[in-house]
Amino acid sequence: MTLPFILASGSEIRAELLRKAAVPHRIEPARVDESAIRDSLATEGASPRDVADALSEYKARRVSQKNPGAFVLGCDQVLALGKEVFAKPETPDACREQLIRLRGERHHLYSGAVIYQDGEPIWRHVGVARLVMRDFSDAYLDDYIARNWDSVRHSVGGYKLEEEGVRLFARIEGDHFTILGLPLLELIAFLQVREIIAA
Repeated sequence: MTLPFILASGSEIRAELLRKAAVPHRIEPARVDESAIRDSLATEGASPRDVADALSEYKARRVSQKNPGAFVLGCDQVLALGKEVFAKPETPDACREQLIRLRGERHHLYSGAVIYQDGEPIWRHVGVARLVMRDFSDAYLDDYIARNWDSVRHSVGGYKLEEEGVRLFARIEGDHFTILGLPLLELIAFLQVREIIAA
């Protein structure tokens, strides 16, 4: 890799996925008001897919403006139940409320990724996964939140499939990396075509 590759995200799982895939990078989290952007897009009637794409682009653009020449990856994940977009729960009670809404239902995860260079987008992708939660008991839900709150508070929807959150599900359709928040296979293919990493 001849030019810097920057992950414009503070997500530990995204950094770990890149590290394990041997994609050299440095981390520079973008400072954007995600709630304000999400609310504005909702007012405009944007689809959940477009929200994931737009948030990813905001992050990539913000960091790209400070790093001429670098390839900057912005990412965001959106959970949608129908057209309703969910955010990371701020309290255990909010987490419980979200999981009750999702219980027994099918929802979608949209994982957006946008690469900027010199303030311009050069690649974008939004992966989608479809997940069905099982009809778990209130008692299990309360125990689950008590055991996992410190971890799942950083995850949209209040669960992590790579942890105990997998027990909440009856069916999962979609790419594993997309579910974790980064469409890694598509990203690697682009990086190889552009000779940013070895093919």
